Amino acid sequence: MSKFKKILAVLLLFPGVLCAQINTDRVMTIARNALYFEDYVLSIQYFNEVINAKPYLYEPYYFRALAKINLDDYVGAEEDCNEAIQRDPFVVSAYQIRGLARIRQGNFDGAIDDYKKALKYNPENTVLWYNMALCHIQKKDYIIAKEDIERLLEVSPNYTRAYLMRGEISLMQKDTITAMKDIDVVIKMDRFDADAWSMRAVIKLQQGKYKDAETDFNQAIHNNVDNSGNYINRALARFHQNNLRGAMNDYDTALNLDPNNFIGHYNRGLLRAQVGDDNRALEDFDFVLKIDSNDMMATFNRGILRAQTGNYRGAIADYTKVISKYPNFLTGYSQRAQARRKIGDKKGADKDDYIVMKMQLDKSYGISNGGAGKSKKKTADSGNKTRKKSNKDMNNYRKIVIADESEQDRKYKSDYRGRVQDKNVIIKLKSMYALTYYEKVSGISRSIHYDKFIDSLNHSNILPLRLLITDAEAPLTKDQIKFHFALIDAHTSAIVAESTSAPKRFARAMDFYLVQDFTSAVSDLTKSILLDESFFPAYFMRALIRCKQLEYEKSEQNGSRNSIDKASVQREVDRVDYDVIIKDLDKVISIDPDFVYSYYNRGNIFAMLKDYRAAINDYTKAIQLNPDLAEAYYNRGLTHIFLGENKLGINDLSRAGELGIASAYNIIKRFTDQQE
Repeated sequence: MSKFKKILAVLLLFPGVLCAQINTDRVMTIARNALYFEDYVLSIQYFNEVINAKPYLYEPYYFRALAKINLDDYVGAEEDCNEAIQRDPFVVSAYQIRGLARIRQGNFDGAIDDYKKALKYNPENTVLWYNMALCHIQKKDYIIAKEDIERLLEVSPNYTRAYLMRGEISLMQKDTITAMKDIDVVIKMDRFDADAWSMRAVIKLQQGKYKDAETDFNQAIHNNVDNSGNYINRALARFHQNNLRGAMNDYDTALNLDPNNFIGHYNRGLLRAQVGDDNRALEDFDFVLKIDSNDMMATFNRGILRAQTGNYRGAIADYTKVISKYPNFLTGYSQRAQARRKIGDKKGADKDDYIVMKMQLDKSYGISNGGAGKSKKKTADSGNKTRKKSNKDMNNYRKIVIADESEQDRKYKSDYRGRVQDKNVIIKLKSMYALTYYEKVSGISRSIHYDKFIDSLNHSNILPLRLLITDAEAPLTKDQIKFHFALIDAHTSAIVAESTSAPKRFARAMDFYLVQDFTSAVSDLTKSILLDESFFPAYFMRALIRCKQLEYEKSEQNGSRNSIDKASVQREVDRVDYDVIIKDLDKVISIDPDFVYSYYNRGNIFAMLKDYRAAINDYTKAIQLNPDLAEAYYNRGLTHIFLGENKLGINDLSRAGELGIASAYNIIKRFTDQQE
């Protein structure tokens, strides 16, 4: 009997071994669950099973391509799209994804061909027009790109990204006036579009309108506090207005967001040196030279700072390195002479002074010794306070660096649409809490979530790993997937030996859940509850899994027209479905009224149903039980805002920000504006 059940468990997991249609359909559903919830490695394994069983279907190849493209396997994604298209040449989304895979491999002509084919079947698809225009931009076919954008705007006149992209093309064509018109249209349509403010600010910066540029950068930063480039550029606007402290503050913020930013460190080092903060300026140039040890201007600046802080031998080493690269750099010999005198090397200093004197005499008589790293053609940096990063004229060593045009952050060149997990909704509730063994690693320190019963369950040795309470579940690695498949087999044997153990049923349910087999997981959780009605983790996880199933079903309804043209529209998801979930969470609360996460999760369900007052009551109860639960403040804050109670919402979001949810501040700024 035990052996039979083991075999049955394996067959349930690998329906390819069975010939029934239902089993392949079920594995396909599990695979798409895994894909939707970003468990890409696991989803690929399931799609492999379907392909092995029914290689004539296009869907598993298509969805496997989606998983691969999210794992940056562009070659594999293209091959899978080829297979899908071979089996059904009328699937628009297969051309769309193959086009994206080709773009990532630099095959823009191939991508354009795909988009043209897809547009024959779906001429009003904005994503296709958008990506095709971007491909033409990459090929510098600007006229054709603008034609694509015109068609896109006919389909979707309020698509702000299209106006910004057209403005970007105008800038590439040196038509600033036309670019500004498109950017102004976007700002009028959506004053919270940070990219539009940023683009306009950059143009004003290039025009020398530094005060106006700073004002626009202020608004861009107000709308998006996490873009380091805006701080770097605002620092430049402030520098030109002699606001050195303001510029340095911007570089500080930019480097907090992007610690490896070359221009940020270089320019901050120059400004620190200007205000006499030599030791910290040295730190910046040390960092720059770690990034690029052959940057001679950074080397020379570090040499000056070393000399000013008493490290004359280090300074001499830096000056010598520069002189060996640029033997006609007069200032280098002059600085090295001074440093050599400081260490008593009179002979070396005199030799450097002689070279300086000879070069000056040659210059007075019109004898050319060659440039000190000067560009052969006249550069636009002459006489300016700034230089392009590519400018190698050593006489510009004290100038602030700006990015070359080729290095500037042209967002719209690479902002291709089409990843399966792209989520356009910026403002959304924080995720529900789950019981799991794996949690995403975050750079921000997170609270350790604790419950007495869960802790005792962890000490019972029934579960294979320590159970965590988290809202940041991590997808499984290949080894973890193997491990949990093996555990299902082991737990099946344990259940046969002791069929009355609710925790053992729960243990297998957790394995089914982790491999995204939600149906089997719910079945085991239900059996666990029948064995022990007081075992509340089973109710809690059953509620969570059912909620995920409904979320997936809703995504299928919403995406059936766009993702897979032939996909069947799922049944309607209504209040009755959520009532079943709420009942499970009610049961958890009746068994353990102090289990804070049940109130929080139930609050999320009420918010999904737009029963905002009930949601606020649950979030409030969660906060009473755990005053440091940042996600409860965040979600309650958003719920207040949904009700138009912006002041209450902002107070909660402020507390969420204090507790570590940085995105709360961006929302605060947006809704503070709306109150004004």
